[in-house]
Amino acid sequence: MARTTSWNPLAFAPAQVTLLTSALYIALFAVLLWVHSTVPSAPSDPTPIGGINLTSAWLDLSYISDGHHPVDSRRNEVVRGYLLKRIEEVLEGNDVDHRVVLERAGRKPGNESMVLKPALREVTVFDDRRSNVTFLDDFRRQPWTCYSESTNVMVYIRGSEDPKDDWWENNDKYEGQGGVLVNAHYDSVSSGYGATDDGVGVVTILQLLSYFTTEGNQPKRGLVLLLNNNEEDGLYGAKEYLRHPLSEFTHMFLNLEGAGAGGRAMLFRSTDAEVTKFYTSPNPFGNIVSGDGFKRGFVRSGTDYSVFNGDNRMRGIDVAFFEPRARYHTDQDDARDTSVDSLWHMLSAALETTEAMTSYEGDQFDGSTRRNGKLDISSGSDSAYFDLLGKAFAVMRLQTLFALSVSLLVAGPVLLIVLEVILRKSDKWYPLSTKHYLHSSDDDEAVHFSGMRGLFRFPLAFVVATAAVLALAYLLTKINPFIIYNSEYAVWAMMLSAWFAVGWFFLAGADRVRPTALQRMFSIMWLYSLTWVMLVAATVGENNFDLGSGYFVVIYNAATFAALLVSYLELLALPTKTSYVEHVSGAEQEVHGRSGRPGSRSSRSVLSSSRRQPSGADDDDDDEATERSGLLGASDRRSGNTFVSKIGKRSQVDEDADASDDKYLNQAYGDEQPWSSKLPRWTWVIQLILLAPINIIIIGQISLLLTSALHMTPADGNPVLPIYLFIAVLALLLLLPLTPFLHRVSYRIATFMFLVFVGCLIYNLLAFPFSSDARLKIYFVQRIDLNAGSNDVIIAGLDGYIQDIIGELPSAAGQDLKCGIDGPSGKADRRSGLQTCSWHGLAPNVLANEPLETASFSKNTTNDFASWLDYNVTAANGTANFSIRGRNTKQCRIVFDNLVSEIHIDDAALDPRYKPVAEKGSEQIRLFSREWDKTFEVDVSWPSGKTKGQKGKVMCMWNDVNAPGVIPAYDEVRRFQPVWSAVTKASDGLVEGWKGFEI
Repeated sequence: MARTTSWNPLAFAPAQVTLLTSALYIALFAVLLWVHSTVPSAPSDPTPIGGINLTSAWLDLSYISDGHHPVDSRRNEVVRGYLLKRIEEVLEGNDVDHRVVLERAGRKPGNESMVLKPALREVTVFDDRRSNVTFLDDFRRQPWTCYSESTNVMVYIRGSEDPKDDWWENNDKYEGQGGVLVNAHYDSVSSGYGATDDGVGVVTILQLLSYFTTEGNQPKRGLVLLLNNNEEDGLYGAKEYLRHPLSEFTHMFLNLEGAGAGGRAMLFRSTDAEVTKFYTSPNPFGNIVSGDGFKRGFVRSGTDYSVFNGDNRMRGIDVAFFEPRARYHTDQDDARDTSVDSLWHMLSAALETTEAMTSYEGDQFDGSTRRNGKLDISSGSDSAYFDLLGKAFAVMRLQTLFALSVSLLVAGPVLLIVLEVILRKSDKWYPLSTKHYLHSSDDDEAVHFSGMRGLFRFPLAFVVATAAVLALAYLLTKINPFIIYNSEYAVWAMMLSAWFAVGWFFLAGADRVRPTALQRMFSIMWLYSLTWVMLVAATVGENNFDLGSGYFVVIYNAATFAALLVSYLELLALPTKTSYVEHVSGAEQEVHGRSGRPGSRSSRSVLSSSRRQPSGADDDDDDEATERSGLLGASDRRSGNTFVSKIGKRSQVDEDADASDDKYLNQAYGDEQPWSSKLPRWTWVIQLILLAPINIIIIGQISLLLTSALHMTPADGNPVLPIYLFIAVLALLLLLPLTPFLHRVSYRIATFMFLVFVGCLIYNLLAFPFSSDARLKIYFVQRIDLNAGSNDVIIAGLDGYIQDIIGELPSAAGQDLKCGIDGPSGKADRRSGLQTCSWHGLAPNVLANEPLETASFSKNTTNDFASWLDYNVTAANGTANFSIRGRNTKQCRIVFDNLVSEIHIDDAALDPRYKPVAEKGSEQIRLFSREWDKTFEVDVSWPSGKTKGQKGKVMCMWNDVNAPGVIPAYDEVRRFQPVWSAVTKASDGLVEGWKGFEI
């Protein structure tokens, strides 16, 4: 090869391509992993902004998460008292004019307590112990009637443009400019400490209170800070807020949540593009993929977002932690396993977003009407959004994305067709051209262009390499399905290296056998066709299903189109096909004329055909072998541009031709077509820059997001095969930008990738899938027949593994396990893909921390199960009355064998937004009280009108595990389970005690 005498650092040659592509991919992958796996550092100054104190925030978090505090625990009341005290301290410290409104059941709201200071700001604190709500369960999508009593805490910070009266005391509905709601829940699950779910959100609200009550920071729009209770068992606290007059005032909301246990707080989802634009952060993090996952039902968990948007039609955004999933709802959701950096990431985003919302001066969010008693805020536009490496954030309306998609679908092919027509008219369309004649086929030998060579290499390599990684997905699912749980990056390395090695084998192998200058262009053509089909699917999703996740396809297609455009423009540098044929014929005649032999058709054919052809035997035994001689002495070439004599013998004329440095014939790369001599060799760098960086960043971020969100979900019962298929497809998308250049990559890189594949495959097939950093979650509940005294401990989890875990527990030794597929609380609580095992366990002592004033009503022993729950059922006039009282608990329920059609709960408020009974009837009534040992009075009737013979269960739940020995079976699991496992709650109660009834 003798294109130039000097080495070109940008030439499309193996060394340059290997170096640049490797450096680019390594650098981009390293940046992606760094951004994804690290949290931006918090400021070294503990008071980075006036009114914000990180030290105070961390101390608050440490206190709140210093114990389990579910809604029905004594610790929950301690946390609530602490929050009220901290609110008072913040307002006192900022010297703010404020008052505390004590709202109690049976009392109208009034100013029970007032603290006056020099007027800097007017703030009202609502201690809500009056609201209650009855609604159908839309959290689990079950026909369950739910009743709950509020223990929410709300703080209203009056905006500079708000009304100057106490409008919430009027019976009239609020009309006017709406305010902003920021929400977090202060209860935890019974099995977790709630540091990030939702302690960080709670302390963020305390810091927002401090900031917006600092002099000079009064918001324009009023701000409501809501600390709600009982989110974990069914979003009750948010429902209760909607019963409060303040809910009529707030039109925008920011919900702070935790669905993981650390890392970065991401923009989980948003209601529309307009409100999403308020999301600002020093280190933004979010992607529409998560929002579309909720929209299409792929994400089954819920947050208060769905209540504010669904029931009250407010417009807002959901910001939440989402990884690592293995620590979610376990004892690793504590302050030790999170960080100040994570705290600052949520706090800084919440501060800037809230400031943007409260500073908004338009009326787009205030055009509200009322339908069926429900506030109906004018809706916004569907959105698409994503961040770029945690430094920039893009938001657009879905209609804009759809317009871009349609434009690319139409304009791209049309422009390419126009360019092809221009190239054909310019006689420079070499792709797909096979041969040409100097004058006519009757008089001349054809000059071959070989323009079809390499056309089908890309689809062959694509199909085989993709089939290989898909086969690996099925192989892992069969052999070691849960390896993704702990070794997600080993799975990724296996998929990437396998696709690379197989793709390189076919593309580079074909290039070595039959080189072509068009392989890069053909690869980009096929890549463009593939992304065009993907864009069709994305456009349908945007238009028919309101999905914005296809934004990456729009970017992918646009980048591929730009790269293909470069290939089209490269052809303009070539000579016309006619002039090339004339030159070839003239060069041949010149060569053979100087050798004393006339040109012939056969010699022209040899000259213009593939440049690497065998020649006849060498008749001159005395010819001295040179570095240009063929390996067998039977052919000769000059850097792949061979002037071959008819008898296969190198002549002086050939040497003269070599010396001519013919730009038409003598400067093509290797054995590629001679006409490619004038193609520019540096434009591949432009194509690499167009294809790789933006696509790797966009696809890489989605890949890491989905991997973090999904790789630990098999413990929840989710199937593993879709996770491996996701990774296989995303690995393919990450490597496709490399395929136009892959045939130039050195075999050393391919060999290394093959070895990586082999090593990762062996590891993924043999390694144990769980570890202390990625613990397998198991689900615990203890169920007791309070009359019969039967006591069953139930654990749900992955089949094969829960048996090993239970085998470590002393109480289960020697017992026959009863295993099946029903969930811990029956079929309604079934987790698909999980196995449930039970055995006779240690007896709980849930009355151990019962207050002295109530402990005397029955002997407090672990065997006195019947005294834990008292109930009475009376029937009259087709209605049954249930009177239920559980000891040392706040929650009870009634389960019916036959659906009930009418339900009335004493003291329950009526709300036209909620139906208390499902259309076909309710099978359960779930009751939550704000008081201990409350007697619930419930009236029900059945569609048949008959009460006699109706059966069911009455039960109560206990959750407090802060003191050892209260639920010893749970303590035993925590103490003896393997280090690679973690226990979490399976139901609303860790202990469920029940008694059967028959009327």
